[in-house]
Amino acid sequence: MLAVVMSALAATAAPTGVMHQYASVALSPDGRRIASVETVREPFATTEQHGAVVIRGTDGKVLGRIDTCPNCKYSDLTWAGDSKRLAFIATAEGLATLNGAMPRPPGAVPDPEHPYVAYKIAELNGLLAAPRWSPQGNSIAVLATEGAHKKTGATQAGAREVGEVGSSDDSQRIAVTDSAGSGLKFVSPNGTFVYEYDWTPDSRGFVATAAQGNGDDNWWVAKLESFTLDGTTRVIAAPAMQMNYPRVSPDGRKVAFIGGLMSDFGSVGGDVYVVDIGGGTPFDLTPKFNGSFTWLAWRGKGLVTGLAQGGSSGSALLELAGSAKAKAAAQLTAPAKVTAVHLEAATYTAGLDGQMALDRAGQHAALMSESFEHAPRLEYGALGSTRPITHDNDSLQPLGKAQDIHWTSDELSVQGWLYAPADVQPDRMYPMILVVHGGPAGVETPHFMWDNMMAGWLSHGYFIFQPNPRGSFGQGEAFTQANVKDFGGGDLRDDLAGVDAVEKVAPIDDGKLGLYGRSYGGFMTMWIVTHSQRFKVAAAGAGVSDWVAYYGQNGIDQWMIPYFGASAYDDPGTYDRMSPIRFIKAAHTPTFLYVGERDVECPAEQTREFWHGLREFNVPTSLVIYADEGHHLVKPENVADLNRRLIAWFDQYLK
Repeated sequence: MLAVVMSALAATAAPTGVMHQYASVALSPDGRRIASVETVREPFATTEQHGAVVIRGTDGKVLGRIDTCPNCKYSDLTWAGDSKRLAFIATAEGLATLNGAMPRPPGAVPDPEHPYVAYKIAELNGLLAAPRWSPQGNSIAVLATEGAHKKTGATQAGAREVGEVGSSDDSQRIAVTDSAGSGLKFVSPNGTFVYEYDWTPDSRGFVATAAQGNGDDNWWVAKLESFTLDGTTRVIAAPAMQMNYPRVSPDGRKVAFIGGLMSDFGSVGGDVYVVDIGGGTPFDLTPKFNGSFTWLAWRGKGLVTGLAQGGSSGSALLELAGSAKAKAAAQLTAPAKVTAVHLEAATYTAGLDGQMALDRAGQHAALMSESFEHAPRLEYGALGSTRPITHDNDSLQPLGKAQDIHWTSDELSVQGWLYAPADVQPDRMYPMILVVHGGPAGVETPHFMWDNMMAGWLSHGYFIFQPNPRGSFGQGEAFTQANVKDFGGGDLRDDLAGVDAVEKVAPIDDGKLGLYGRSYGGFMTMWIVTHSQRFKVAAAGAGVSDWVAYYGQNGIDQWMIPYFGASAYDDPGTYDRMSPIRFIKAAHTPTFLYVGERDVECPAEQTREFWHGLREFNVPTSLVIYADEGHHLVKPENVADLNRRLIAWFDQYLK
């Protein structure tokens, strides 16, 4: 196998140059300064890249660079209301530091190379995240986890489970300090895990999504809660849905949030809801809207939102409806009016506040943008009409071309993206790889392919097809919920119908189809090879082969109840009938398998069980378990190794 891997690496057309990457984008409230964490990455890098905090003007000119330690990772940039002070997190070897930065004061020794002075505000043996300046500007809040056993989030590598399991869950809490660094004071109680939060306009408290107990598992049952600086805690709402981006209105009377069926924390899509801050039933502002809202921020009496429709993304404005009397009572009686929708075939990311960083008025935005045609870049401008302000990656060329594909499946309209190699020859048929996304609540949007496995496939002459079947974001809540208790049913029909649609418009050899998926896509890969012989080769990453066993093995079982309707103990039949391992005798497709050793979301036992079944019936297979990795591979050397193996595996069976 090693010889095959190395020959594939030699055959891969390596990208040229380096890629500049931008993360944690923050726009000063006055709209004049943009800060981001910037790194420079070489293709197929096998070592971690050290970045720096870079401050730019809105024209893209670098105004300052901050790098406080050689081994730190920087994140979570946020500006104070005065647009002069910047806060950010630096993490290294278990020590997290909340730092501030500001221009050198008048009279200080000039330093053209370092016009901003960095200083320490607070530090913690554990984790710090999501700093937010108070509206009054005299204090700063942060999410703090003392003595953390693992990085926050179920996708991170799990801690070793030895001793009494569950006796010491991490507790992520809101803590407050002043900008002078007088020490952290915890506001939310120990044992309550806070996921997201927002200051109230009077700077006296917070609104947050929070749950008791294990933070990895209980986000799916989180409540909308209020925490005040004097220690008062109360529940505002506890709807039977997942919630993201709780945001308090400027008058302090309402809380808006994204709500819906979401299978992963951080993968956001749903309707926009609003509820009275004193408590009550959340009101759906966007019922039956043909799209998924992905982030939000208040702009005066209305809302700015992120939006996914089909496979495109962008922004929209929501004008709140209802009578003047109802508005005065912080109640709404009619859906919001969605206006000024701006969509592009691109992907946007920013920092703490979502996919776009807004100025105080909500009129201008800064963001990182990438698409099929252009590599990552910073953009700035009026909301809905931003323009590029960095050009470091302009020389990087895409390795293929993309096409927006639409088809009908079971009377549903379905969308996906087809990638073609850069040089498609006439009168030639090509192999194609179907890539099934994870989630299942997620959506494939355009990305620039440079040195990942899909870029490798393109350079080896493969077409790549990424469908957004039922269960995905992008077509409203009903579409997202359409695969509840039907995993591998309607969504598989959507995927296969999409392959048929692609073959009508592209030179695809139906006898040379490959299949790949990770997470839920890994389950789908296992499901498809036990229910179809159409694909000649497959690869599954971090999949699920046995839902009954999975219910007791994983660290996030709460996500399953909305999808399965009951626990595996109450309704084992539903879990069993959707388990690929029950159909393992029907599998004949050569299948490569991989998983992280400490995967909390999809434990390695699930992949090992499927590998064992394939070997039992002499199906060609290979299993790689990556040491100390979680649900996502994060070590560059492991990512590079996986990319080589995947290219080699598909070449072995399709070339």
